[in-house]
Amino acid sequence: MFDDHPHRRFNALTGEWVLVSPHRTKRPWQGQQDAPAKDEMPEFDAGCYLCPGNVRANGEVNPDYDGTFVFDNDFAALLPPQSGRNTAPDDDLFRAEPESGVCRVICYSPRHDLSMARMERHQVRRVVDVWTEQYLELGERDEIGYVQIFENRGAVMGCSNPHPHGQIWASGGMPTIPAAEQLHQQKHLDEKGECLLCRYVKRELEDGRRIVLENDSFVALVPFWAVWPYEVMLLPRQHMTGLDGMDDACRDDLADALVRLGVRYDNLFQASFPYSMGIHQRPSDGGEHPEWHFHFHYYPPLLRSASVRKFMVGYEMLAMPQRDITPELSAATLRELSEIHYLSRG
Repeated sequence: MFDDHPHRRFNALTGEWVLVSPHRTKRPWQGQQDAPAKDEMPEFDAGCYLCPGNVRANGEVNPDYDGTFVFDNDFAALLPPQSGRNTAPDDDLFRAEPESGVCRVICYSPRHDLSMARMERHQVRRVVDVWTEQYLELGERDEIGYVQIFENRGAVMGCSNPHPHGQIWASGGMPTIPAAEQLHQQKHLDEKGECLLCRYVKRELEDGRRIVLENDSFVALVPFWAVWPYEVMLLPRQHMTGLDGMDDACRDDLADALVRLGVRYDNLFQASFPYSMGIHQRPSDGGEHPEWHFHFHYYPPLLRSASVRKFMVGYEMLAMPQRDITPELSAATLRELSEIHYLSRG
């Protein structure tokens, strides 16, 4: 469909449109090229504030952890509620309201030189367990309304430390993008009588062109409405509103999918592949939220090589998102890559 011609596609999850311009990949590139990230790092870095036993910026000493390690972010973007500062003037043009919450860091591994793509599946399974534990623990707090789990990988994505880690920002209010997804999932359930993403996964599996990988419990695909060149959604086959809906086998399958997708990403340009990844799931407001189908978003910026990325500027910032290669082509490229990491090939 429109393989060689400009067209736009509708994002049923957010209600936005994206312009697809597949013919633009033929244009020459003389713009910025970022240097690929260095793949060789030590197993332990004495100067890293996330490695076991090292001193962090606030003076605290990390334990000699041998698995995962979770701690409150030393430079948190959200702070606990403060009495006496929870009021704001009632103004329809200059609206503001207090926002509080908790920010945490999750170290995936004590090894400084690993990424999720190069960890063993049982190690990644432990990360999955910690995500679930943190989602439930933070979500039970009265002051928390939404728990956002995410990872920024690579300096180009603003990651200040290469040690394998992710973050959690648990806020009182619901952030804008999950709120938009909730709105459209609820609308679809009300109008169609079925879950939006359950229906979407079924249609994608029937089509097959945008599927990257799958196992018994999960499907990784390039969304029909993808914005970033090699954007991927990872979704459970069965309806689950949050991470806590998984049994042991499902958690193992999630770890398997995370590793396999990470390997494909690194193999694409034979470099440590940068991305922002996040989990969207039901809010922590005590409701059941049957409209929600939890899922992962991967937003990687690279376009043509390890040194050429997609810039969201000009038209993208002022009009609407735009992409240069079709989601079908991106999925085929990722799907055909080896599941053996390029650094492990002898």
